[in-house]
Amino acid sequence: MTDYLDVNRTNWDERAAVHAVSPEYGLSRFAGDPAFLSDTVRFDRPRLGSLDGQRVVHLQCHLGHDTLSLARLGASAVVGLDFSAPVLDQARRFVASASSGEKVRFVESDVYRAREVLDGDFDVVYTGVGALNWLPDIKRWARTVRSLLRPGGRLHLREGHPVLWSLDYDREDDLLALDTAYFEQKDALVIDEPYTYVTTDHQFQATVTHEWNHGIGEIVTALLEAGLTVTTLIEHRSVPWNALPGHMRELEGGEWQLVDRPERLPHSYTLQAVV
Repeated sequence: MTDYLDVNRTNWDERAAVHAVSPEYGLSRFAGDPAFLSDTVRFDRPRLGSLDGQRVVHLQCHLGHDTLSLARLGASAVVGLDFSAPVLDQARRFVASASSGEKVRFVESDVYRAREVLDGDFDVVYTGVGALNWLPDIKRWARTVRSLLRPGGRLHLREGHPVLWSLDYDREDDLLALDTAYFEQKDALVIDEPYTYVTTDHQFQATVTHEWNHGIGEIVTALLEAGLTVTTLIEHRSVPWNALPGHMRELEGGEWQLVDRPERLPHSYTLQAVV
């Protein structure tokens, strides 16, 4: 099971510099406005609540724009964790240029080793927006989340819905058809795509990724078995990226929604749980 890490890390290593200069991430906006928050964190804020004085760990943090946004909500310290060294190089450079004194640091590790490399317990574990699909074992993920939280600590997860991940993305009509597994499988879904999700002319060499889906019931059950209590589960009619190009319209706040009868599709969900 270690090969998937090497394959996926190589892919994300190559994306790092491309994503950092992309208009979609728009990292320069953070330096110009010390109160600026990422679209993702702005969406989450009403449910996330106050972070004043809290220690937060952001799993699979990528470039750190959401990580810095969490610090700007008042957290006493925020740790971003990611498995790609080039990504974290970009994240550290970004925070150094945009920070107004927020306490943010980054640690290199895959998610399953988070407890080994992080000191102390956390008040909040924050993750999502294209995170769980890179992990082969949702129960191991849930145990990792539990291990990071202090008594009374909480998980905040907003993620693409597993129904969305299951769709046939190659259809040219407006029919929504399930094509890939909804439930977690032992074998990865191997994807070979010569592009990324931001605007770029870069010709990618590392094009293969290994991914997994996890059903809502599997995620909830994994958290319950790990000792957490689920307090919130909301399905949303939007998702924070153009998940079905040619079939979605952009809404305010960087959200996207199916053009034709969006009520047919659970686009994403928010799940919160406490120890």
